[in-house]
Amino acid sequence: MCNAELLPRCDILGADWAGVPCLDEKHSSPSNAPRWKPHPWHGVAIGADAPAVVTCFIEIVPTDTVKYEIDKASGYLKVDRPQKFSNVCPALYGMVPQTYCGAEIAALAARRSGRAVRAGDGDPLDICVLSEKAISHGDILLRAAPIGGLLLLDKGEADDKIIAVLEGDAAYGEWRELSQCPPAVVERLRHYFLTYKQSPGGSAGPCEITNVYGREEAHATIRASQADYSAEFGG
Repeated sequence: MCNAELLPRCDILGADWAGVPCLDEKHSSPSNAPRWKPHPWHGVAIGADAPAVVTCFIEIVPTDTVKYEIDKASGYLKVDRPQKFSNVCPALYGMVPQTYCGAEIAALAARRSGRAVRAGDGDPLDICVLSEKAISHGDILLRAAPIGGLLLLDKGEADDKIIAVLEGDAAYGEWRELSQCPPAVVERLRHYFLTYKQSPGGSAGPCEITNVYGREEAHATIRASQADYSAEFGG
């Protein structure tokens, strides 16, 4: 007997899951299911509602004192570095699948900031997700609605941070613009990204935030990162 609750979410998983049958009460792994876990960057779809609502792969949660990031080769989370100060990321933090920060992102950043931007940072697009819920760990997928973003330049490379709200969140889920977010929340995010690479006794580091933008510009950033992904990887 078919158990519809066990069907894979094909709007989140990539094309490799298309056509996978539903699971029944006796079989937990159909014979024609993919043998390998989909890569979070390349094997998971951004979602049909993008850029209004996007699928996110979360790498770090606010209780983490170690910075994790996706290993691009394997798709597993790896330890990037322990945080050397007591600062922790004030939101769920991760990346948007099937995006890439390349030439289109760099050109968009140059227009916005009026600065010379030599490239995107060569990574998937970063995203911060606000939620009232305490999510205990990363390495998860969720859906979020972008409401704005921060244009961060790191040694002349564009490294945008999209700000979004968790879909269906009781406290933040109805927000549609960054102007609805208390300034203190945005300032916490700004402070984190301006200091998270700083070493004890070191300088403030090479990062600067030149622009804080709203929903429409966040959507434009996501579209630019999708175009960069297609140019870099095809599709």
